[in-house]
Amino acid sequence: MIQKNTATRDEILRSALNLFVHQGYLNTSLTQISQAACLSQTQEIYLYFDCKQELATELYNSVLDSLSVSIDEIRRRYKKSAEQLHSLTDLLFKLADEAPNVLRFLFEINATDFLPANSKPYLQTPAVNKMLKMIQLGINSGEIKSLAPMLIYTYFFGIINTTLQMILNGTLDKKSELYQSQAWMAAWNAIAKK
Repeated sequence: MIQKNTATRDEILRSALNLFVHQGYLNTSLTQISQAACLSQTQEIYLYFDCKQELATELYNSVLDSLSVSIDEIRRRYKKSAEQLHSLTDLLFKLADEAPNVLRFLFEINATDFLPANSKPYLQTPAVNKMLKMIQLGINSGEIKSLAPMLIYTYFFGIINTTLQMILNGTLDKKSELYQSQAWMAAWNAIAKK
């Protein structure tokens, strides 16, 4: 009998992430994931996950949970909305350099291909709700324009996320740190109360 191993589980998730990002969820098979994870047989995946959908859902939830924990830390560390949003922007640009496939997974993979029908859409996840609280804090304190928080979210993260996507796909060809301050200023100016 094969023993469950945390390192093996992590390697399966890492391999799946890379394949999903480069081939797409629908074009990736468990056999390909098994081979990329250097498993001796595809059936080993079933020790950890019931199916490809469960594996992808676990990966998606893990990425969002990690982001949510980071946002909690940012919100504890900084009191002003501008500081919180700036720190979150820094984190996202750092991920573009250090873990680009994590961002590609969030930006490029159609989660509706694998999420169960009763799952909350991305904009209703705890991570996004915490971002909206950062924005609401800024609206309440007068730092941010008094508009619907979801509109402010769209204006701010539309600029940040589009810049990150252009870095990840090579449209912007320099290191992300060269665009980070420009993206921050453009995003903040779009929402800041003047």
